[in-house]
Amino acid sequence: MKYVAYYRVSTKRQGESQLGLKAQKHAVERFISPEMIDKEFTEVETGTSKRYRPILNEAIELCKNTGATLIIAKLDRLARNVAFVSSLMDSQVKFKAVDMPEANELTIHIMSAIAQHEAKAISKRVKEGLAQSTKKLGTPANLTEEARLRGLESIKHKAKTNLNNRRALAYIKTKNRKKLTLREIAEDLNSNGFKTSTGKDFGTTQVIRLLKKIA
Repeated sequence: MKYVAYYRVSTKRQGESQLGLKAQKHAVERFISPEMIDKEFTEVETGTSKRYRPILNEAIELCKNTGATLIIAKLDRLARNVAFVSSLMDSQVKFKAVDMPEANELTIHIMSAIAQHEAKAISKRVKEGLAQSTKKLGTPANLTEEARLRGLESIKHKAKTNLNNRRALAYIKTKNRKKLTLREIAEDLNSNGFKTSTGKDFGTTQVIRLLKKIA
């Protein structure tokens, strides 16, 4: 099997200095032999060019013409970019992500949808945080029972909106859970590259917590 490698750096300065690029190349070349790579493409993405990726389009076109597989170093970051996901899905080319080799179309669709929602949620939280920035911290009011309850609610909210949790929840909802044990659900999540809110593998305890959120 032949591969076409696609690398991305987020600024012109990074592209010129090779920051990040070497790490991506190293990851790919540890995953497959360099001799299996037909061609490499590097996209220098600025804040204003996220929607249009001419280099990615070139890489995809080459894969379509030669039957090669598109390989990328890190799916997680790229899958948050709607333009990348749309281009990849529309092209129907084969792809492989070094950091999540078991990823499939369902996986990145879920990641993209959640990432869009998370971006909106982050923007909202930032605005709310700025609105509250005039309030002083460490005042006696923060030590009241009401403040303690607000803190607990904040912790619960963070767990509920955690990106890893949301991905796993969305994936579980696509499965027929009645036919699976807790251990089987955990193994399914782990084998498909999903992580807990703290970045660890799932166990039955974490699965129970997710199922409670669904309920």
